[in-house]
Order: sequence, then C-alpha cells, then structure tokens
Amino acid sequence: EAAIGANAAMHALGIPTTRSLAVTTTGEAVYREHGYPGAVLTRIAASHLRVGTFQFAAAIQNQPQLQALADYTIDRHFPDIAQAENKYLELLQKVMELQASLIAKWMHVGFIHGVMNTDNMSICGETIDYGPCAFMNRYHPESVFSSIDAQGRYAYGNQPVMARWNVARFAETLLPLIAANEDEALAAANAEIAAFPDHYAVHWQAAFRAKLGLVTAQANDAELIGWLLAVMQAEQADFTLSFRELAMALRGDAAPVRARMHHAADFDAWLARWQARLVEECGSPVAQHKIAAAMDAVNPLYVPRNHRVEAAVNAAETGDFAPFNALLAAVTQPFAARAEWADFADPAPKGVAAFTTFCGT
Repeated sequence: EAAIGANAAMHALGIPTTRSLAVTTTGEAVYREHGYPGAVLTRIAASHLRVGTFQFAAAIQNQPQLQALADYTIDRHFPDIAQAENKYLELLQKVMELQASLIAKWMHVGFIHGVMNTDNMSICGETIDYGPCAFMNRYHPESVFSSIDAQGRYAYGNQPVMARWNVARFAETLLPLIAANEDEALAAANAEIAAFPDHYAVHWQAAFRAKLGLVTAQANDAELIGWLLAVMQAEQADFTLSFRELAMALRGDAAPVRARMHHAADFDAWLARWQARLVEECGSPVAQHKIAAAMDAVNPLYVPRNHRVEAAVNAAETGDFAPFNALLAAVTQPFAARAEWADFADPAPKGVAAFTTFCGT
C-alpha cells in the first residue's frame, strides 16, 4: 500500500518511476520485524533492467551473454547509439546522465529512497523499489528513515554519491565491451565516472532554480541555493512548505515563510538577495505574480507525509481504506491547494515519534 501511494505521488510530481499495476494477496504471512499479510505487487516499467542485472551477467564471465544483454538494452532504450563507434561507452554515458537527472529530481522534492543498492538502480532511469522510502519533513542533508540504514549510507544528502557509486559498478561490468585492452577500457570508463558530479550539478541547479522561480543560469546559483538550504537546516524548516511559502512572499505575504524561519536575520538577508535577483530577471510586480504561479507548479503542497502514510497503513490493516484513498487523492494532485486536503500539507505534530521505514513497508 505504501509503495502504491509513493509511486503514484512520484508520477504526479513528474519524476520517472515504475508504477503499480495490481496487488494479489497470497493468504500467507511474511515475517520481517513481525508478521505481515503476504502479497505480490505487480510493477510495470519501461524495463526491469538494473545495474544488478549487468553485475550478474558479468559475474558468470560469459562475454557473449554480457554483450547480448548490452545490445538488448541499447535496442530497447537507446536505439540512437546503436551505430555509434563505441556504443558500450555511450551506453555508460546515457545511463549516467539518466541517473544524474533522476537523483536531482529526487532531491528537489525531498525524496529519500532508503536502499540504493545496485539492484535498485534502473538502467532506464526510473525510480524502483519503494519499500523503505520516505519524504523529508524538516530539511537536513543527513535525514535517514530506513531501519536498515543505521550508518546513513543512503541519507538524503548522500544520494548523489551513491548514484555515482552505482554508475561505477555499472561501468565495471562494461569494461570488456568498451575496449579489448583493459587499461584503455578503465581510462575511458573512469573519465566518464569522474564527470558525474558535473552532470548532476547541472540538473540539481536547474531543479532548484525552478523551485525559486529563477529562469536564467548564473555563476552564483549554487551559492544562492546553498545559502537558503543552510538557513533551512539551521532553523529546522519544513522542506516542502518552505518553498510554497516563498511563492506567497512574492504575492506580498512573507509572514508565513519568515515565521517558519523564526525571523532569522540570515533568512531576511537571503530573502532580500533572492528578491533582488528576481527583479533583475523580471523587473515588475506583475511578472513576480507569474513567477509565483510557476513556482507553485513545481513545488508540491502535498507529498506522502510519513505520519500520514503510517496512519493509512495502520487503518488499512483493520480494513479501513478511507485514509489511504484520501491521501492518495491529495498526493496525486500535489500542486493545487484544496480546503479538504489542508491537513495533508501539515508536517507531523510535535511529539510524534520519529518515523522509521522498513523493507516491508
């Protein structure tokens, strides 16, 4: 149920994802931290090829089979490189670019996957396996919710690092196809992997520029974005609502976002810098109202808040699906404010126990 809601929300947010087609109960119990009713979730995707698929093919050391897998992947997902001089190196480039784009999209909605192993990295750049995922409430780059991630390997801020690590594992499987000479293959693959941070930065900055209503790329964009995030971290500000309230500030009501930032002087200084940048770009109050509307179109009001997901799951276990259906309705229309969904925008009340996700969630 949680996975269905999460991938439906991600789809509504415009983030590439697998989808849930059907759930079939098995009538048996599945035992993890405690017993769960067994079920099979049927997922649909552009394909279910993963980095782990290539690792398995490489592990059996059968190069014809590995090449057949790579050729199938190119034919299915990247036919434009089929005639390239080194199509396997270009396959690495394509997969890396898709991952850089995908992780940037995760980051700009506060999504934390929770278990970014190589078997959960789709070759076609879709989000897959929602078991221990969560959406961040208060902004903090070290946010972790998964019960199996005690060391923070897959923390919010570490997701780009882990994506690069997964791309490197993918590159290892392609080495015998990239070049017959191992040194040449390593040099070519390492050059691509070294470029991952730059590719990711392009996507990350573009995503956050859109969240801030900025339409031109400037040299100090990373500084401006990083400054806001640092203030949000210091003030323990809610990630989702902070960006919605910035749009309200453009409409003339800065009180909600200033209150969320506890009227911090550093935030007021940032706000003045941001507004000056917008004036530089658009120049008129009328245009700023249009920018606010554009911001509302990319900054969700409703995401699957962890406490709401938990409440929906608990109710469903008793046969009551009304909370789940209401939550699903809100998160699949995440940008439009509706009075009947107001509660779904709220963070968890103070005093609510820390939320922990499990692979069985």
